[in-house]
Amino acid sequence: MSKLARVRLVYLLWLCAAVSPFQNINAQDKGHSRPNILFILTDDQGWTSLSSYGNRLVATEHLDRLASEGVRFTNAYVMPQCTPTRAALLTGMHTARNGMWHVIAWYGSPWARVAEPPFVEQLPPQQCRLTHSLRAAGYKTGMAGKWHLTNSDYGHYANLTETGAEVFGFDFVAPPGPGSQNEGDKWVDHLTDAACRFMEQHRDHPWFFYLAHHTLHGTVSAPQNLIQKYEQMGAPRVGLNNATYLAAIEHLDSSIGRLMQKLDDLGLSENTLVVFLSDNGGLDTSYAVPDTPLGLSGQSALRVRLQEFPNDPLRDGKGSPYEGGIRVPCIVRWPERIPNGRIEDTPIHVVDWYPTLLEAAGTPSIDLQDGVSLVSLLCKQIPLERTLYWYMPLYDLRWAATPVAVVRKGPWKLIYYFGDWFDRNQVYHAGSHVELFNLETDISEQIECSTEHPELVQTLQQDLVRWIKSTGAVVPDANPHFDAERQLLETKQKQAWNP
Repeated sequence: MSKLARVRLVYLLWLCAAVSPFQNINAQDKGHSRPNILFILTDDQGWTSLSSYGNRLVATEHLDRLASEGVRFTNAYVMPQCTPTRAALLTGMHTARNGMWHVIAWYGSPWARVAEPPFVEQLPPQQCRLTHSLRAAGYKTGMAGKWHLTNSDYGHYANLTETGAEVFGFDFVAPPGPGSQNEGDKWVDHLTDAACRFMEQHRDHPWFFYLAHHTLHGTVSAPQNLIQKYEQMGAPRVGLNNATYLAAIEHLDSSIGRLMQKLDDLGLSENTLVVFLSDNGGLDTSYAVPDTPLGLSGQSALRVRLQEFPNDPLRDGKGSPYEGGIRVPCIVRWPERIPNGRIEDTPIHVVDWYPTLLEAAGTPSIDLQDGVSLVSLLCKQIPLERTLYWYMPLYDLRWAATPVAVVRKGPWKLIYYFGDWFDRNQVYHAGSHVELFNLETDISEQIECSTEHPELVQTLQQDLVRWIKSTGAVVPDANPHFDAERQLLETKQKQAWNP
């Protein structure tokens, strides 16, 4: 039996052993047909890049309309980098459980003060549970755009291959666009066209389409006429709020308008669940990876390499455990089921989309260990309270990142650095470190209050460590290979202790 056949058999057996696929839908909801699902994942798009979230430089009229016709989440969370978020979305597992907490391909800091645990470098096909489950439930499944979960014949950074599509549970995958994904409009039109063709082809059958845009990831690119428009409006060519970045936001917004118009033309809008989400926070500032060790005297700071778009009022951006790195725009529209024009403040996590989409599709979540379904919150505004967790045990000096884990409970957010950290001036400090913030009163994470609440810090820190252990992940500790002369140097060459 082929590997693909075994994967399909396992999922079919799970589904047969599970409850009736519609058992989790209340009796009053049974009259609804299964929705089509359009999941739009953008790349490096910050919380404030939409005008409905505060952008005053670009009018994102189509995304704002989508928000007015659905629910706009103000506390939607993901992981702070590409691969981890995509793995969490498709597996329905926290990175601590699926092992994909690091961007692939491999790089690391093997001589650092804290030992980076091994991470999974290829998503196992059977763990792509979202698409396998929807396909087994009778959905046609398709994808276009960024993959970044394998480096093999199955697919690589830019796209999933045709061979990989079948193995990972997709009936269709769009080919890559012309040239590089870093040129022209970053394939926005090409990928949008592929989604529109898929929706038209399967208009009479339930479908799931995963549209993973490369915009706004660097190298940022956009149509020249839009770049010129923003230059003429006074936007700089480089740096914060540059013309190319603003043009890319507008072009992406226009593509959303085309998608929504296509749904209208096909008569599918009412019963199509549309989710718009970014894979991590926007690129506010990135730093130059040092080629010599930073001093340990507290005098050396990381050097700014690039700035694109501020995440204010959120602190920092992509790659960071602060809100600018993990809190993102999220809009959900499902006219047949979700009341429109709502702003939802409930904190949600990317792992919630696996159970949510399967419940919406009327099929059970297989082996649900992480996340909760948001269907009752979306459709009936039933309150949802629980603790959220993040596991990020890596060094990546592009984002001033050292091994860290995060817990949010109610308004309280605790950040636990396991062995070293950078302060807000990007100066390095040795030693473990905790920070506590009240996000209800301090969304910008400017008032660190751990000393005022020692018992709460202890409780949250113990809870966070318990959670890490419960997933089977490693709690980072001192590195036996620590070398003070090379500790913050990055390499792509694995050492003997990095199998």
